Amino acid sequence: MTRHFARISAFAAVLAIGLSAPALAEVSTVRIAKQFGISYLPLTVMEEEKLFEKHAKEEGLDIKVEWLRFTGGSGMNEALLSGNLDLAAGGVGPMLTIWGKTQKNIKVKGVAALNAMPLFLVTVNPAVSSLKDFTSGDKIALPTVKTSIQAITLQMAAEKEFGPGQQNKLDPLTVSMGHPDAQLAMMGGRSEITAHFGSSPFQELELKDRRAKKVLDSYDVLGGPHTFNLVWASTKFVDENPKVMKAFVAALEDSVQRIKSDPAAAAALWIKAENSKMAVADAEQIIRAPENDWTTTPKKMMSYLDYMNRAGYVAGKAKDWRDLFFNLIPNASGS
Repeated sequence: MTRHFARISAFAAVLAIGLSAPALAEVSTVRIAKQFGISYLPLTVMEEEKLFEKHAKEEGLDIKVEWLRFTGGSGMNEALLSGNLDLAAGGVGPMLTIWGKTQKNIKVKGVAALNAMPLFLVTVNPAVSSLKDFTSGDKIALPTVKTSIQAITLQMAAEKEFGPGQQNKLDPLTVSMGHPDAQLAMMGGRSEITAHFGSSPFQELELKDRRAKKVLDSYDVLGGPHTFNLVWASTKFVDENPKVMKAFVAALEDSVQRIKSDPAAAAALWIKAENSKMAVADAEQIIRAPENDWTTTPKKMMSYLDYMNRAGYVAGKAKDWRDLFFNLIPNASGS
C-alpha cells in the first residue's frame, strides 16, 4: 500500500512539474532563402530594414535572421527537407512540387505570396518570333528545368501552341541557369544560349538591347496576373513557432506597404542592397509598373496546380487555393 502510494505521489509530482514548466521556446534563429531579382523586393526591404526582427520584438521574441541565397527552387527545397532552412522563397513551380511530395510527412505549404509579376521569354535569335520558330540550334536558359515556374509556364505555352500532349516539345532546349548568368550568356553572344525565360529586372534590361525581343509573356499564357514568387515552410516549423510566423507575416505586410507608399525609396534600397549597376529610375519604373502587383494574396495558384496534376508532376489535388497555404493570410481573396 505504501509503495503504491509512493508511486502515485511520484507520478503526481512529475505531472505537476510538467504542467508548471514553461512551454518550449520558439526558435531564436530563422533561416530564410531567396533568389535573384527585384521580384524579391519585399524580402530585401524586410532584410535591410530589419522588419522581421522589429515585429518579432513586438511578439516578445528576440530573433536572429540568417538570409541565404539560392539560384533555383530545387536547391531550396532540398535544404528545407534536410532541416537546413526554415522559410523558402521562390516560384510557384518549386512550391507546388514540394507541396505535393510532402503531404504525407512534413506537409509543406505556402505562407504568403510576394507579388504577381509577368515573366518574359526573351531571345536574341533574329529568326525566332514565336515558340514554333525555335530549333535544335537554340538553348533556352531558365532557373531549373522541369520544375521552375518558367519551365512550367513554357510547357503550358507549348501545350497551347502545339496541341495536347506536346507540352514537353521545347524541354530538350532548356538549360538550368541562374538569371544573372543567363543574362550574361545570352547577351554576350558567345554561348549556346539564345533565349532566356527570366524575370525582372533581367528581362527589362535584356529588352533594352536592340537584338533582343519578347517571344512570350506569362500573363498571356495564364490569362491574366498570376503569383510569381511566394514563401513556403513545413507544417512542423509553422506549428512550433506561431509567434515567429505571426511576426514574419506582419513584417511582410509592412514591407509591401512600404514599397507601395514609396517606390522611389524601395528602388534605391534595392539597388544599394544588391550592389546593382541598374539605374534607380529604371528600378523604380519596374516597381511602379501597373502589371507588377506587390501583394501577399496568391493568384492563379490553382491554374498552375491543375496543369501540374495533368502533367504528372504533382499527384496531390486541392479543391481551393487555401488547401495550399497555411491560414496566415485569412482575409486574402486568392485564386
